[in-house]
Amino acid sequence: MASGTDVRARPAEPARTPATPRRRWLVPALLVAGWLAGVAWRMWLARHVTLPIAHTDEDSYLNTARALAGGPGGFSSENGPLRRVGYPMLISPAFLGDRGFTDSYRLVQLINALVNAAALPLAYLLGRRLLGLRRSYALVVAAVAATLPATAFYAQVAMIDAVLAPLVLAWLLAVHRWVSRPGPLAAAAVGTLVGVFHLLHSRGLVIVAVHAGLVLLLFARRRATAAQVLAAVLPVLALALVNEAGIRWLGDRVYLLGNPPDGGTVRAVASGQGLLRLGAAVATQLWYLVVITFGLVGIAWAAAVRELRRPQHDAAVRWTLGVALLTSVGVAGGASVILAGITSKPLDAIYGRYVQMLAPFWLLVGAGALLTVTGRALLRRAAVAVGLLAAGAALIAARLAYVASRGHELRYGGFGAPDLMALTGGWREFRPFTGAAVGVAGCLLLVAATRRPRLRTPVLAALVAVNVATMAVITDRLIRPVAAATVPTPRVADLGVRPGERVYAALGVHYTLRFNLSHQVTWTDVRWFTDRPPAAADVVFTRWAPGESDDWDGARYGFVRLGGNPEQHWAAWRRD
Repeated sequence: MASGTDVRARPAEPARTPATPRRRWLVPALLVAGWLAGVAWRMWLARHVTLPIAHTDEDSYLNTARALAGGPGGFSSENGPLRRVGYPMLISPAFLGDRGFTDSYRLVQLINALVNAAALPLAYLLGRRLLGLRRSYALVVAAVAATLPATAFYAQVAMIDAVLAPLVLAWLLAVHRWVSRPGPLAAAAVGTLVGVFHLLHSRGLVIVAVHAGLVLLLFARRRATAAQVLAAVLPVLALALVNEAGIRWLGDRVYLLGNPPDGGTVRAVASGQGLLRLGAAVATQLWYLVVITFGLVGIAWAAAVRELRRPQHDAAVRWTLGVALLTSVGVAGGASVILAGITSKPLDAIYGRYVQMLAPFWLLVGAGALLTVTGRALLRRAAVAVGLLAAGAALIAARLAYVASRGHELRYGGFGAPDLMALTGGWREFRPFTGAAVGVAGCLLLVAATRRPRLRTPVLAALVAVNVATMAVITDRLIRPVAAATVPTPRVADLGVRPGERVYAALGVHYTLRFNLSHQVTWTDVRWFTDRPPAAADVVFTRWAPGESDDWDGARYGFVRLGGNPEQHWAAWRRD
């Protein structure tokens, strides 16, 4: 970006003498070591999480994965039109064989860590090929992207988000390769990754739509042949069929509890007020990305728009950035529309989960701008980031104040934006102006420090330390307390509940404990009841609240209490 107008203004490196064999293997060795270290770090972060904490999403994926592995099914909070089986397929090997749930859950976390840590080598390749960074810069920037809490947070739990960030990097890397070196194999690689998105989550619908537009434009501009179009489209169709085949194979072993999108989705946005709510939700998600990357995403967007308006480099960079911009707006908008239409709960003040997968890519682009753009051009792009942070904070504060003035309150929970909570200290309340201040301060510090070449690598390395420290704070303030509150004690096995017994759970048990009690019953699907236990029940989990009106007395139905935890308000009973 020496010209001040592009993401990639100079060659990757000056011409050098051929590398010695030792140097040739140094970078791959560092990437492998970094990937292994990333896996170990993620498993260490997950050490406190022995049972699901992100209900009901985790429960849905785990029940489906168990059924795919040949075990009993269970419920899923998904709905029919948006149902996907890709992630349960990925983690289903954890449920093969005869093992306890905690062991299977650890294997799921290991699978997550192995995939999620792949963000490091993928980010390095993007830094080299898309941004033209030299090796040392590409390595340290990749480390920042791979340790970003938005990248690593969900690797601790059985959530699809654990694998989406590296998948985004792989997809955009493949798009760049296809445009720069057209061919059927490159097209098929892009199509396969898009198909995997569709197989994994409904967010893949946005990716499929962007992919369709990309294929049509490349073909119309004679950048792709008919053979390449087929190679890019057929894998998407094939993996869509795989999803349908998986659903049909599961049959009714996994039953759906989610509400499908219907007229409520249209009504939620088909008015002036609805469109304002939608715009505010989208803007909040995009603002969130700028804050958690200390302004780097704002710098990246400014660089991308500049490149699209006044191209300075090869088409591959331009097309890749355009695809990424469309995807970012599409995912934020699509998620806001769907969530507004299928939930009866209050809307979220912020729900950054759906756009988190885009954070590593845009961080890379923003860091690339820091390292290659000089002079006024960099200051202009930093000014854009600062403006986005300030305007976003004002918009969010106005939205919160307006909702409060109408006597309502937007939801604000730990899984909406845990990294923003940690950075702003806002564990109980949304602090938009504090978030803006953190982002602006970080952005200005990065811009000032990277103007001195000697400080660039140390400053970026310090960002890795900030990411690691932020994850430590999230673990201490959020993960550990939630895990401690949702783990039933004692264990089901310690109460003498035996394999083969038919087990049911009462709705009176708090849902987080009810789900985690049910997970420990690996031999059957634990169904629910209200007050009277089903005639087929051998063991039931019910509410235990001594002295309260809703304390369940199993003796009335011929049951004997095995034990439980009155402080957690649950007990296990066996039919006498």
